[in-house]
Amino acid sequence: MELMVLLNALVTRLLFVLHSLIGVWRVTAAKKEPKYWLLALLNLLLCLETGLTLKFKQGRGYKWFSPAIFLYLICTVPSLWLLEIHHGTQYCGNEPGAVQVNVSNQDFNQSRDSSHGSEGTDHHIIQTAKVFVNQLSTICETVWTLALHQTFLLLLVVGRWLLPIGVEITRDQLSQLLLMFVGTAADILEFASETLDIEDVRKNYALINAILAVWTWSMLQFPLDLAVQHIGCKPTASTRRIPSLLLCRYSAELWNIGVSLFIQDGPFFIVRSILMGHFRIFNQMLVFFTAKNILVVTLQLYRLAVITLDFRATIRQKSRKGGVSCCPCEPYEASTHAIADQDTEMKEVVAFPPKEESQAPSE
Repeated sequence: MELMVLLNALVTRLLFVLHSLIGVWRVTAAKKEPKYWLLALLNLLLCLETGLTLKFKQGRGYKWFSPAIFLYLICTVPSLWLLEIHHGTQYCGNEPGAVQVNVSNQDFNQSRDSSHGSEGTDHHIIQTAKVFVNQLSTICETVWTLALHQTFLLLLVVGRWLLPIGVEITRDQLSQLLLMFVGTAADILEFASETLDIEDVRKNYALINAILAVWTWSMLQFPLDLAVQHIGCKPTASTRRIPSLLLCRYSAELWNIGVSLFIQDGPFFIVRSILMGHFRIFNQMLVFFTAKNILVVTLQLYRLAVITLDFRATIRQKSRKGGVSCCPCEPYEASTHAIADQDTEMKEVVAFPPKEESQAPSE
């Protein structure tokens, strides 16, 4: 096993576990109940996945699915749910920054006084750590929740980048996937922060649960790599049907359209429409992002129509020429046949040279 592959696999999963534990710590601090530390046991699943991946895959990833990303979602999403629900009854104190300054000055004075003994350096480090924890504890709970949302989405992108890739996915496909994840993460963060910050929404727990459910549903696209990989299929009898051929040729594009319509922009549009139509909640940003979702959904439907019409035109053109409809989703096969044809032509030229060149001059 390569050292860099092992290091990337372990470091990435360690970051996932650390971030998940920070979320559990904030839930325990907000709820004031130690029983919520039991949420940390979910990280055992990630530890089990790490051992199995190192044993059977030598630390590398799988083709269509990333178990590490999926288990990271399982470990972190419950904490964010609890923090958002608890956020409905939490309000920030007045001038939290002043509290941080007072606490830090007092603790730093104590650390200086305790650093004159034989173990002064160790005491100073401990006191500095206490100062840091006290400063973190004085941060407003809403700021903590937003920070966990932001770091959660950033770690999903960075972690997918650091995780060792399998042999089925190329670096070019990974770079495309990461760029797509960056835009997706920004849209998801905007949806959660913009809708949950509305005061009328905070007063309705059913709305909070519905928004969090849609948010969780949209996060399920991160463990999947179907957006940049085509389904490998062959023109067998079962794949000569039109839907199978269409899926074979445009699998990545159809997956992107499906994600936008059924996982991200479609559900986001439905939630925002309900907020404006049924609950009469209006603000400038809500109207703007609703219009943006409408535009994206319309463009995706237009893209689907273009793909379908183009595919039908291709099938009709081949049927008129008497050709057999095949699956052009694997261009390397076509290139192989082209090279083979060229080789055959070259062999024929060598075997049957031109008449004037083949006859030797008579002496």
